Amino acid sequence: MKIGVFTAVLADRSFEAALDHVASLGAHAVEVAAGGYAGAAHCDPVALLADPAAARRWRAAVDAEGLAVSALSAHANPLHPDPAERARGRTILERALAAAELLEVPVVNAFSGCPGDGAGGHEPNWVTTTWPSEFARVLEWQWDACALPYWIETAELARRRGVTLAIEPHPGFLVYNVRTLLRLREAAGPSIAANFDPSHLWWQGADPLTVIAALGDAGALAHVHAKDTELLADRIARDGVLETTSSDRPGDRAWRFRTVGLGHPEHDWTALLGALGAARYDGTVSVEHEDRLIEPEEGLARAVGLLLRVSSPGSPAQ
Repeated sequence: MKIGVFTAVLADRSFEAALDHVASLGAHAVEVAAGGYAGAAHCDPVALLADPAAARRWRAAVDAEGLAVSALSAHANPLHPDPAERARGRTILERALAAAELLEVPVVNAFSGCPGDGAGGHEPNWVTTTWPSEFARVLEWQWDACALPYWIETAELARRRGVTLAIEPHPGFLVYNVRTLLRLREAAGPSIAANFDPSHLWWQGADPLTVIAALGDAGALAHVHAKDTELLADRIARDGVLETTSSDRPGDRAWRFRTVGLGHPEHDWTALLGALGAARYDGTVSVEHEDRLIEPEEGLARAVGLLLRVSSPGSPAQ
């Protein structure tokens, strides 16, 4: 396994400066946003696809730092009920797939998306229960009429481009756990796999080690995010884990994203990397910094340092 960094948190720097910072941490790879919620500060697919020389310079900048590119990120909502937003989300993803082929990047990370509650809906509607029965009807419509047709077609596009689509199970979207990821993969084929991020699983009550084993058994581990979650036991005891307080107010939440090692102890991360090794995952563990309580530079340094320290013996991350 390699240890990498998702450079979106360094968007205020030039691409070259971000690469230099990642290399200075001792990391070995970068994940780069190519549009969507994380922006496109370091990879503009439109510009690169239009200018082969610019694409070569982009690759040369990565190579000059001795880094690999683990994935392009195109996190958007390609199933949005608003036609303009839906078209925007699909364009972002399809351009990222084309750029990944051009740049010889093996993986594009994405969200599954979330439709509305039926034809003519205006906003996404994430269904989390099948009772009353109208919720079950909405959910099946979302899958059968929206998600499956789109992702079957898009998975075939990814296959033709030689790229794996790594869907990140994320609450708020149709794919948010193992069951929903494997449902999509069963329908769309092996070009769909998982971008495994334990931070979203911890607060849902899932066990990341069990999730890794299940995804590994299915051959569905394509990419990994390293992000921690701190669970505030007293607040969860009172209010549970469903949290709608803004992430801008981390002190008022029942759980909050943290830098690796500040939500769960080091031995949990040692076990997590060990489980990835047991599942024969040999890709990148990419640090995603979303900790509102620590500055990005310190957070990245802590996370990369811990992951390098606990990497399994004999791995390229040592």
